[in-house]
Amino acid sequence: MNIYQRKTLFRKRDDTAIYRLFFLLVFILAGVWLLRSVYQGDVKPLFLPTPTPTRLATSYTLEGDAHFTTGQLNAAITAYNEAVRVDPNNAEVWAQLSRVQTYSTALLVQCQDVLTRLDEAITSAEKAIDLNPDSSYAHAVYSFALNWKASYTPAGREQQALLTQARQEAERALLLDNTNTLALAFYAEVLVDQQQWNQAQQIINQALAQDSSLMDVHRVHAYVLESFGEYALAIEAYDRAIAISPNLTFLYLRTGAGYRRLAFDSPNEQVQRELFEKSLEYFAQAARINEQLGVQDPAPYLSIARTYSQMGEFFIAIRNVQKTIEFQPDNAVFYGELGMLYHKNRNYETGILAFKCAIRGCTAEESCPARGECGSNDIPAEVTGVALDGSTVYYYDVYASELAALSTPKENKCDEALAIARIIETSEYISDPNIAADMVVVHTICSSLEESINATATPQPTATPELTPTP
Repeated sequence: MNIYQRKTLFRKRDDTAIYRLFFLLVFILAGVWLLRSVYQGDVKPLFLPTPTPTRLATSYTLEGDAHFTTGQLNAAITAYNEAVRVDPNNAEVWAQLSRVQTYSTALLVQCQDVLTRLDEAITSAEKAIDLNPDSSYAHAVYSFALNWKASYTPAGREQQALLTQARQEAERALLLDNTNTLALAFYAEVLVDQQQWNQAQQIINQALAQDSSLMDVHRVHAYVLESFGEYALAIEAYDRAIAISPNLTFLYLRTGAGYRRLAFDSPNEQVQRELFEKSLEYFAQAARINEQLGVQDPAPYLSIARTYSQMGEFFIAIRNVQKTIEFQPDNAVFYGELGMLYHKNRNYETGILAFKCAIRGCTAEESCPARGECGSNDIPAEVTGVALDGSTVYYYDVYASELAALSTPKENKCDEALAIARIIETSEYISDPNIAADMVVVHTICSSLEESINATATPQPTATPELTPTP
C-alpha cells in the first residue's frame, strides 16, 4: 500500500532571498556608478595604451648598436643619449656613448665642431668612470677620447698633457683587466702619437693575437703600419676592418687616403693613375653608403676633390667641393677649399670671393658668387669666417697673396692684403719659411704699388725757363 506524504498548504519561508536581493541592488548601483565614472573620465577603461610608451635602456642601447653597425653614427648617438636618459646610472652605456661620439668626429670637417664633439665624448667617459671607477671598458674609452682630442690640439703642453692622461687611462684599463683587447688597441694608438712606434707595434700584435674580431683592433693596426710608412699593409688592415664593419664610411676614407698616398709616391705615371683611381673607388663607395642611408655627409666628396686636385683635374675637383657646399652652405672651410682650387685653376678673381667668405665671412647674397653661382640645389646662406689655425693658415696665406697680386691703382686691394698679412705675422705660423716669404712678397708688391700711386698723384715741378737778358 502506497502512502503519500501529506502536502503542506504553505511553503517554508526562504530567509536568504532578501539577502540576494540586497546584494543584487548593491551591484546594480555599483555598475551605474562605474559607468557614470567612465563616462565622466574619472575611471579609465582597462587595456588602454599608456600616454607615453616606456622603453627600457637596453632597447635604446640595442638600437644604438644597430645604428653604429649600419654607419649611422649620429642616429646611434641619439639612441645612446636616450638610453642614458632612461638609465642615467648605467656606466656601460655612458662608455658606449663616448666611443661612438669619438668615432663620429671622423665625419666632421670643421675643427671647432670636432673639438666640441670630443669634449662631449670625454664628458660621457668621465660620467662612466664616476659611476663605476673599476670599469676597464670605461677607462679604455676615456683614453680613446683623450687621445683623439690630443690629435686636434696644437703641439705644446696641452697636447702632451692629453697624451699623458690618455696613456695613464689605457694603463689603468689594462691594470683592471689585462684581457681587455679594446684597451690594448687604444693603448697602441696612444703610443703611436707619443712616437713610441716599436712599443706600439708590440702592443697591437698582442691585441691581434688576443682577439682579431674587433674592428677597432684592425683600425689601430692600420694606423700603426701607417706610422712606419707601410701604406700597402695599412690598406690591407683597413680592408679587414671594413670586412667586419662594412658601413663605417670613415674606414673607406682612410683606405682611400692610403691609396692616394701610394699614388703620390709612385714614380710611374701609369701606376700612379691606377692608384688614384683605386682611391676614388673607396671614396665613391663611402658616398654611396651615405646615399643609401640618407646621410648627407660631405666628407667623401671633399676627399674626392682632393684626389682630383692631386691628379691636376681641378675642374672636377671644384665640382665636388661645390657638392659639399650643397650639403653645408654655411661651412666656411668648404669655401676655403674652393678658393684653393680656384687658385690652382688660375681663376683668381673667383678665388678671392671664396676666400673672403672663408676668412671674413659673407652674406647669403655674396655666398653664391663665391661658390661659382648658385645652382638648382644650392641655398644661399650667410657664412661666418674661420679663425686662423693650422688647418686654415694656407687660406689666409693665399688670400693675402692674391689680393696683393691683383691690386692695381684703380682697384687697390692692398689694405685687405696687408690686414690679412698682419694677422699671419702676429701668429706662430709666421715661423714657416714659405709663409714668411709669401708675406714679404705681399709687402713688396703693396709698397711698390703705393709708391706708384703717390708718384702719379704728386705733380712734377715744371721747369722754369731761364730768361736771357736782352742786350
